[in-house]
Amino acid sequence: MRPIYILPGLILAGALLLSSVFIVDEREKVLVLQFGEVKQVIDQPGLGFKLPFVQEIFRYEDRILGLPTQPLEVTPLDDRRLVVDAFARWRIVDLEAFRRAVGSGGENAARDNLDKIINAEIREVLGGVNSQKVLSEDRTALMNQIRDNARAKAKGLGVDVIDVRLTRTDLPEQNLEATFSRMRAERDREAADEIGRGNEAAQRVRATADRSVVEVVSEARKEAEIIRGEADATRNAIYAEAFGRDPEFFAFTRSLTSYERALQSGNSSMVMQPDSEFFEYLRTEKPPTATPAAPVPPPATAAAQP
Repeated sequence: MRPIYILPGLILAGALLLSSVFIVDEREKVLVLQFGEVKQVIDQPGLGFKLPFVQEIFRYEDRILGLPTQPLEVTPLDDRRLVVDAFARWRIVDLEAFRRAVGSGGENAARDNLDKIINAEIREVLGGVNSQKVLSEDRTALMNQIRDNARAKAKGLGVDVIDVRLTRTDLPEQNLEATFSRMRAERDREAADEIGRGNEAAQRVRATADRSVVEVVSEARKEAEIIRGEADATRNAIYAEAFGRDPEFFAFTRSLTSYERALQSGNSSMVMQPDSEFFEYLRTEKPPTATPAAPVPPPATAAAQP
């Protein structure tokens, strides 16, 4: 063989060798097809070989993939509409079944099919319970049921549904304002009830306090009248005892007290006769012969005349 043909032959042989060798990454699986028929499934990392120009390879993810679903409206048993969306995790487990199910669409076609399966299961499972159970914090049983049903239906796609989580369960936008209005009305009613009960309790407290004030004041006045009466009786007894011991001295002190009260400075004047009994102790050194009146409280000031 001439040397001029050796170099092209080596290049052709190298090209054929390179086209028949491929590398399988640890994060993927490889499917080798020949005229559309599966010839080899490689799920271990390393070097792989195929017939050049006859066989072709298709690479698929071997990692766990995520699938966020689109928000959809569901109607639970109590006819209260809810907006729900979920997040699923899935993985390709059977490459041949996967290829037959999705064809050349690959993972994107599988996502579309899984989205339909999961949405259908969400509607079916959540439609069989009340909205309170869907809106509660503990929805693990519902999510597990959706996952198990979706896993059973996704087996034909050659994938395994690992988990399904409900990420949002809310009321539709058009119902939120009405719901908030009902909540505000309920809170306003509760507040009015609390205010009414507080006012009623305040009225009872005020009435009790007013009754206590009246009772205390009445009792105090009663005790004051009793004390005042006892004091007046004691005073009268002292006057009577003093009058009984020396009537003339008693009359003298009474007259002095009357003089002190009547003859004070001021603009008032008194009109009386000079020989009146009022001035008896001022006109003579001898005590009056008249017997003074019975002991009474000190008399008031004589009537004044302008």
